[in-house]
Amino acid sequence: MLAITMIVCTKSAVCCPSSVDKIKAAVERQLRDYPKSTLQDLYKSFFQDRFGPGHLVNDTSSAGNYLRYELNNSDSFHKMYYEPTGCDTNYYRVNLSVLKEDKISYQKFFDAFLRSVEKVNMNDISEWKEEWSRIEAVIISMNLKLDNFEEDLKMIHSVLEQGKYAVHHSEIYNSEYHPHYRIIDREIFEKEIISEIQ
Repeated sequence: MLAITMIVCTKSAVCCPSSVDKIKAAVERQLRDYPKSTLQDLYKSFFQDRFGPGHLVNDTSSAGNYLRYELNNSDSFHKMYYEPTGCDTNYYRVNLSVLKEDKISYQKFFDAFLRSVEKVNMNDISEWKEEWSRIEAVIISMNLKLDNFEEDLKMIHSVLEQGKYAVHHSEIYNSEYHPHYRIIDREIFEKEIISEIQ
């Protein structure tokens, strides 16, 4: 196993503001809902919690076309309409099934997504590597025996060393759970959407 140094969070440190217990609870929640999750999938959830969609939408027309394409070409969705990201719930993953089942209008959903993208702040991305090392150390301490763990650990470290940050879901996660969702800011979701889809 790669050598990992446990780093303790302090009030001045950038980390899931969070206690070790909050990180563990987030990991346990994901493994309860998605037991085939790998370290790669856990990383993705924590990254999304910090940076939301993690990119800017420069062309809203293309983003809208892709959303409609995904809706029209997807017929398998996970049972949950929404779920929190990471340990701070700064964002929610909102399943496209809420559109497929007419729980919410396309325009309202898409508008919420675009406004969530506008709120993304990538200025602290340089601090993410340190933050992830703290989260990773907690995950390692849990002795979860995740599939493909060593390979995922090396892949994530390689991505971070290259100055990149985002990763896709693992192949097993995609095949088991067919993830089709968009990331929506917590404030927008809880004020405007949750009441319509519960």
